Amino acid sequence: MYLIQEIIIKDAILILVSQIYMWYDNRKLFLFYRGEENTMDASMFIGTWWSLVPPLLAIILALVTKEVYSSLFIGVAAGALLYTGFRPWNAFTALFTIMKDSMNLNILIFDVLLGMIIVLMSKSGGSAAYGKWAGRKIKTKKSAMLATTGLGMLIFVDDYFNCLTVGSVMRPVTDRYKVSRAKLAYIIDATAAPVCIIAPISSWAAAVNSYVPDDAGITGFQLFLRTIPYNLYAILTIAMVLFVIIGNVDFGLMKKHEDNAAKGDLFTTGEEEFEQVKEEEISPNGKVIDLVLPVAVLIFSAIAAMIYTGFLGGAKNVVAAFAGCDAETSLIFATMVTVFVMLILYLPRKVVTFKGFMDSFVDGFKLMIPAIAILIFAWTLKGMGDALQIGTFVEQIVGTDATASVFLPAILFVVAAFLAFSTGTSWGTFAILVPIAIAMFPGAEHLEMMIISVSAVLAGAVCGDHVSPISDTTVMSSAGAQSNHINHVTTQMQYVAVVAGICVVGYIIAGVVQIWWVALGLSLVLLLVSLTLIKKRVAQKSRRSIEA
Repeated sequence: MYLIQEIIIKDAILILVSQIYMWYDNRKLFLFYRGEENTMDASMFIGTWWSLVPPLLAIILALVTKEVYSSLFIGVAAGALLYTGFRPWNAFTALFTIMKDSMNLNILIFDVLLGMIIVLMSKSGGSAAYGKWAGRKIKTKKSAMLATTGLGMLIFVDDYFNCLTVGSVMRPVTDRYKVSRAKLAYIIDATAAPVCIIAPISSWAAAVNSYVPDDAGITGFQLFLRTIPYNLYAILTIAMVLFVIIGNVDFGLMKKHEDNAAKGDLFTTGEEEFEQVKEEEISPNGKVIDLVLPVAVLIFSAIAAMIYTGFLGGAKNVVAAFAGCDAETSLIFATMVTVFVMLILYLPRKVVTFKGFMDSFVDGFKLMIPAIAILIFAWTLKGMGDALQIGTFVEQIVGTDATASVFLPAILFVVAAFLAFSTGTSWGTFAILVPIAIAMFPGAEHLEMMIISVSAVLAGAVCGDHVSPISDTTVMSSAGAQSNHINHVTTQMQYVAVVAGICVVGYIIAGVVQIWWVALGLSLVLLLVSLTLIKKRVAQKSRRSIEA
């Protein structure tokens, strides 16, 4: 039996090798070549379906391995081999040349400075002071959850900082009013990435800006601004959080956790995980202003710098200036101003020491290393796609037919959500899919459809990341709320499913009408109707259980 299997396997390998050899020989595709007559012509891959191999390979590997860094790198390496005709040394040099040319130093500087600001806010004790202040002002369970939502939306500059801060600040307050830990984790998670992806002043906006090619017919920042009203998942998620809190709507597993919390059991399960967790010490010198003022300075200085650079570029009014600004330079300027203001605000009051202030630069760099690594690989993969002329191939294949497909945004939303769910990263997902979505819609005549499709990719990536059990923000939300991770994932998944289903319908509507306020308005109506029906059904079920 084993002998027969061995013979079959050997024969299969021989046949496979012979077929590969013949295929390589017919096209002169030798990895180990000798002489000019056996070298491969790299141009045979440029502008053809081979240009899709690097991003598709990165997607498949990301799905299989659930690891985005190596997947992106292997996709980049495959692109380099295709671009140079499978010449190993040339591929090696091309890879680093394209990596160097594709990197955006301004974005990297902004990320490091933003990391420094995040670390300094944490060290100052401002977030802890906000928690103490909120504890004195908040009088009801509903106001406790609304305050948690407000703080989550205030800290929009970075989702990591949001998850790491909101839970520790608001947990004592929500515990006092018997908000379940699963509900707290949901609010934290729902006001992290969904808020960041529609905030123009954030590392997310800067990253999306960097993925847009110069010949896209629109600047990266303009594209990001125009995707905001079409980002249905982010907007509907925020609307759902507010409706759930104000309307006192809980369903599925979340209702079970809230019912248990009302009886005094905040955890339902998994309480033993946090028995040994120590509360963070509150800085005696920290004040609410140490959190609020730096965020306000960051926002207003960034907006002012954007408008100023827009006027320097020849704009005639504020709207044109904001749309045509130098976003990257403005963000760097804003972060530098904010760091300087924090220096003046913190050091004289000894909120942090001078050494602690300077150490925050290195700590901030460490905090941003994952984001920087994804950006570098993603930029390089995009550069490989440009070198292989993926846009040319897509334009030849899809032409005007694909741009006429009203279902394409909905399809991209589902694909992005599935990929982000499988890999646990939204950044890695839209880094792969955004350039492809842009390439599908060449020319100014398809600009609105391109904006809708890019919005669908961004929304789907955040949706998949939001519900993924291996997502870093999901894990950090559980940790910040001190909720059992499985409890957080299972309760949140049911809430996300409602919004995601409506988003699919919303993107079909957007593809048909191509008017943002119609698509967004109808989607919001569908969400409110759905939640109202769910609330009525839950109430009826509760009455029947009481009567029984």
